[in-house]
Amino acid sequence: MHLGDIEEVVKGSSEKLLRTAVPPVKYWTNRFALQLPDDSAEQARLLAECERFPPRLKLLKAQREDGTWPIAGPRASAERRGPGPPYGWTYTTMLRSLYELAEYKTSRTEGNIQTGLELILSWQDDEGYIPGPSLVGIPEVNVNGFALSILNRFGMGGDRRVRRLRDWLVTKQRNDGGWSIPFIQDMRYDPEYRYMRSSVFEELVREGKVKGYDPSRYSDVPSCTWTTLSVLRGMVQDKEMRFDPRILRAGNFFLDQFFKRNHHACYYRSEKSWTTLKYPTYHGSGLVGLEMLTAMGFGRSDPRMERPIEWLAAARSADGLWHTTERPTPGRDEWISTMAVSALARYCRSR
Repeated sequence: MHLGDIEEVVKGSSEKLLRTAVPPVKYWTNRFALQLPDDSAEQARLLAECERFPPRLKLLKAQREDGTWPIAGPRASAERRGPGPPYGWTYTTMLRSLYELAEYKTSRTEGNIQTGLELILSWQDDEGYIPGPSLVGIPEVNVNGFALSILNRFGMGGDRRVRRLRDWLVTKQRNDGGWSIPFIQDMRYDPEYRYMRSSVFEELVREGKVKGYDPSRYSDVPSCTWTTLSVLRGMVQDKEMRFDPRILRAGNFFLDQFFKRNHHACYYRSEKSWTTLKYPTYHGSGLVGLEMLTAMGFGRSDPRMERPIEWLAAARSADGLWHTTERPTPGRDEWISTMAVSALARYCRSR
């Protein structure tokens, strides 16, 4: 596909979104696809509309004074029977709700947002990571990458606790440039556990029955594609780290895996995960990957980008949007469409 054709895709889809989408989608389309500055009259108008956006107001109102959100009865009961947050569904709900509020251009000074962010950081381990939400008892690199992304998006990147979280993630980077969930995604390559169901293996880990873990023994095991993407999303939100050689090495690892089967069965194993358009976008996909890669500066000078970009441009439907299902779902389709046009626009602007 020629550059001019991709530029036409960006132009046509941006115009469609700016005519029909909800205010936050219009704001992000202007900012990333069209590079309209925040001090422009149009962006100021959209930011005012974002403040009144009903889903944003509803989510803010639902947040409790302690910074959490209510969770369903069965999950609340299971959490009470366990050690409590950050283990359990409360932490997951906080991360997902804060992600949505960041998408809606919410400030951390509003409502109980700052309280929620402080609560998350209060759970930080001495090593720098945040435990949970599963009960397996190991640091979940993918969740910590997601948490780092949210903390950065709410302007907490300069906080020493957030820097400790970031630095902990950097120390867990593997030889090939990527990341895996320690223990779960590498020790499973031992013959003793290779064919064991993940739930059974995790139960053994939880009960302390799996001994002798030495990360250096598994340096030859490839990293997990989607765990790597989760960490990259956190790092890209940090201006200091976006072009750091270590993070660019991770971007190269991820790009080399594009369209390939993930090495680890417990996290989006199928090749279809690349081309499945998902919403919410905190789930890993090729679309999210291209948003991260183009933000890191990967573009037209890298021939590896050509095929993924052509796939993304061709995935647009005749109506000018990208769709998660055969049946139109505007609340989802507008969000993934603004992400798509932003990635394509950055690719076109690259050298």
